[in-house]
Parts: sequence; C-alpha cells; structure tokens
Amino acid sequence: MLKLFMLNVHPIPAFTDNYIWAIVYGNSSVVVDPGDSSPVFDFLKSNNLDLESILITHHHFDHTGGMLDLAKKYNCPVYGPTGDHIDGLTNKVSEGDEITILNFKFKVFETPGHTLDHIAYFHSSDKGSYLFCGDTLFSGGCGRLFEGTAEDMFTSLNKFISLPEETLVFCAHEYTQSNLKFALSVNPSNLDLIKYSKEVDELRSNSEITLPSNIGLEKKINPFFLLNDKEILKSSEQFIGEKISNSMESLAAIRSMKDSF
Repeated sequence: MLKLFMLNVHPIPAFTDNYIWAIVYGNSSVVVDPGDSSPVFDFLKSNNLDLESILITHHHFDHTGGMLDLAKKYNCPVYGPTGDHIDGLTNKVSEGDEITILNFKFKVFETPGHTLDHIAYFHSSDKGSYLFCGDTLFSGGCGRLFEGTAEDMFTSLNKFISLPEETLVFCAHEYTQSNLKFALSVNPSNLDLIKYSKEVDELRSNSEITLPSNIGLEKKINPFFLLNDKEILKSSEQFIGEKISNSMESLAAIRSMKDSF
C-alpha cells in the first residue's frame, strides 16, 4: 500500500527488506540510499519523473549499489558523507551542513555507530518534520555496531531524541516486527510497546509497510531510547552479569543482547 506524506515521500522496496525513499515534487524526485537501481528506474518511469539528486547515508552496498547507474543516467548530483571511501559522490557533507533539494532545506547530522561515516538528513517546516536516518535508528531498535562504539551510537541517537516528537522517521529496512519481539523480551510490561506490537503484527500479516515511525512513538517503545527504564536495566544486568552505571553501558548491553537474540 503506497503511503503519501506532506513532503510526498514514497517507499520503493528493494532486496528482501530495504526501502529506498523517493521524495517527489512536481515532476522531479530525490532518492535516498538507492542500493539497487532497477526498482528506482521502474518507479521513475512509471510516474514520469526526473531524478534531481541522490542522498546517501553510509557506504554499505545495499545503500549505494544503484547510485552510479542512476547518477549516470540522470546526470544528477550525489550527496553523501565526507571521506574518500564512496566512489561517485559529487557533494560531500558533514555535521551542520544544510542542503537544498526540490526547494526543501535539509540539515545534515553525523551519526556514527552502525558505520563511522553514517549521516542522516533532517527537514523541518510548518508542514512537518522528516528524518531520513538510514541504518542508525529503526522502529523499535537501532543499527548493529559494525564500525562504531556504543558511545558513538548513544551520541547519535541523542541527536534524534531531541527532535520534535511528530518527526517522521524514514529508516531503511523493514525490521520493525523483529525489533519489537526483542523489545518485548526486555520490556514486557510496556503497555505502549504491547499495543504497537499488535498493530505491527496486523500490518505485516497483510504485507503492509510499518514505516515511517515517529520520534514520539520511539521514545515510548524503543529500548535504545529507554536506557534508564528499570525493567530494561534489570534485563541488561542479568545478561552481562554486573551492574550498569550509565546510559552508554546500558546501550552496549542492550545492543549485545539484540545481536544474540
């Protein structure tokens, strides 16, 4: 089922559980993290759209694999994180930079943790707030720490938790259902989580998308936003066999638990 938002954002499914997000304005569009060019080409052709630019959040192939083909076909700029490890970027951006695409301004956050180069794009106006966060924040979870540390991820997520609660969260994978199963295992008494999990199960039973989420919801149900919750702390301390003294230790313990869940 296709969902439309004030910013006119469309999900383009790719691989088994990726979403490539297409932002559409008039006859032009921007795509975020095109890991595969084929479904993007199909989307653009079927909707008679031109590709104005490409946004990349990090270097993993399932987020960049279609970038070069698309950029070559449409001769469009490609925005992404600073450094020399992603071939084909034309505009490298970092913390605090602002870019304008399709007449909309986006602020760049550096969000290391999942990878060291990870960034996110945030747009806010009187019509709404939108966060394209790649693999840093998921609904009910956060990205696996492939390159960064728990401290990196803690700092990155704190940038998100302070955003307006109505901010829509466009993450790059359909991980919600599995994330919530883990969240319930460490926070089984959370009534908001129980309710949301049932809603997600219903959506997935009909093969419907669970995204976007929003910051207000994540602050109620996401264990990586509830690091000081007594129930979650107890579960974490039982897992690591020692007391947890701060939020970064809590995040590290929860992430380790999720990795082996």
